[in-house]
Amino acid sequence: MKLIRLDPANRRDRLRFIKAQWRFYVNDPLWVPPLIFDRMKLLDVRRNPFFQHSKIALFLAMEGSTPVGRIAAIINDNHNRTHNDRVGFFGFYESIASPVVTSALLDAASEWLALHGMTHIRGPVNPSMNDECGLLVEGFDRPPVILMPYNPPYYAELLESWGLTKAMDLYAYLLDSNTYRSEKLDRLLEVVRQRTGVQIRSMNFRDRQQFRRDVTTLKELYNTAWEKNWGFVKMTDAEFDFLAADLKQIADPNLVLIAEVEGKPVGFALALPDINQCLIHNRSGRLLPGLWHILTKRHRITTVRIIVLGVLAEYRRTGIDAVLYSEVGKRAQARGAQWGEASWVLETNDAMNFALKHTIRAQRYKTYRLYERPL
Repeated sequence: MKLIRLDPANRRDRLRFIKAQWRFYVNDPLWVPPLIFDRMKLLDVRRNPFFQHSKIALFLAMEGSTPVGRIAAIINDNHNRTHNDRVGFFGFYESIASPVVTSALLDAASEWLALHGMTHIRGPVNPSMNDECGLLVEGFDRPPVILMPYNPPYYAELLESWGLTKAMDLYAYLLDSNTYRSEKLDRLLEVVRQRTGVQIRSMNFRDRQQFRRDVTTLKELYNTAWEKNWGFVKMTDAEFDFLAADLKQIADPNLVLIAEVEGKPVGFALALPDINQCLIHNRSGRLLPGLWHILTKRHRITTVRIIVLGVLAEYRRTGIDAVLYSEVGKRAQARGAQWGEASWVLETNDAMNFALKHTIRAQRYKTYRLYERPL
């Protein structure tokens, strides 16, 4: 086996790193191939504003001419400034069922991180917790939904054999449109609406100026409402705009909701149609076939992912979060969705976990794990 260091600034190296992933899922019917175009943009150190404050190193393990593993080592300076630590990250991890390969990959990532002054390694994150993150450890019977990771079950054993231990679990909940609502819940939520005066409106996609104002509102809410969460790092203006431009291409404005009290934005919810139900048929990962599958199969989408939902601290425990969940559910059901995935939720977020299980009657059906080890 030979380990190769690739240059993320080199287009050919980036493409080689990305396309190596196909080697590990060729016979897995549940894997959803990413769009190569999107992955190229994500890892482009010149285009992705994440790399204005972060660094990345790419490693590829080869057996002859065949890739047998890959990993990225990542330093997120904004994370370390926010949390006053020196945690380095790994991501985009893939490996054959070989502890030797995994050890070589993690050793290379660790050496690079230690060389840059990091004291711990944590992951997987692809490339940050504002992107895909976590290793799937429970719930291998369904394909991943949009912007959630997927991996073979044996990956956990490989990572743990190297000495990585659990840092945090992230939960995914499944909501059934036939059971998440009840007359009792509807009555309770009406009381919440009357007591708080909360109004729910959709984000405006058509008016360019209003869209920019709404993006600014979402950014401020996101960076304020989540700032106390474990591992959270505020997104820069450039990062948020970069993400918003991408999500606008697939989002349904009726599923991007802003909660207001007396005209003041106090929370928001973002749900996305699960286009993975289309892209799972695009085994090549190429852009044009992927767009064709989205255009011709979009009407078959039965799931939405509630990707972000939260309210400002002073409005928590008022029931506004449950109003947002209910409103997303009603609107998703109106567009033909049968299922919703709420993901991800920190295992330590007791209030949200309780509300999802007991108020919304969602089922926890997938668990993703972040690992860590001192260097």
